[in-house]
Amino acid sequence: MKISDILTEDMVMAGLLGDSKDEIIDALIDRVATSPKVKDKEKVRLAIFEREKIMSTGVGNGFAIPHGKTDAVSDIVASFGVTAKPIDYQSLDEKPVRLVFLLVGKDNLVGPHIKLLSRISRLMNKEGFRKHLLELQTPKEILEAFKSEEATYFDA
Repeated sequence: MKISDILTEDMVMAGLLGDSKDEIIDALIDRVATSPKVKDKEKVRLAIFEREKIMSTGVGNGFAIPHGKTDAVSDIVASFGVTAKPIDYQSLDEKPVRLVFLLVGKDNLVGPHIKLLSRISRLMNKEGFRKHLLELQTPKEILEAFKSEEATYFDA
């Protein structure tokens, strides 16, 4: 499964507003909850914030990947945001975050969930790609950047 299989233009947010980690995560959850694959937004919220309590999903280099698994979705869903300003995310490297990829997996789809987390992490570890995402203005441009980068980086 590819990122471009689950991330759609309507799930991408450019200029994402919020003053805290929780506000940014909430905004991404609100967006992903508009998907017909989400059966219960509050259960999704609970899964994401319970995972966040274990350890911050701010992985470093200005990137965070809040995620969780729940039976409140019928399939894997995702949203992505570029924040309007740097956000204190309690990241592992203690640096602020501007790129946030929310991934919500179905309880019984552990394998695809882990593969997607790995794929997202590998893409986002590329400094040039992260810098490029910060320069883009629209959800369409951001989604096209993911598709293009994924096409050159991974075997089909």
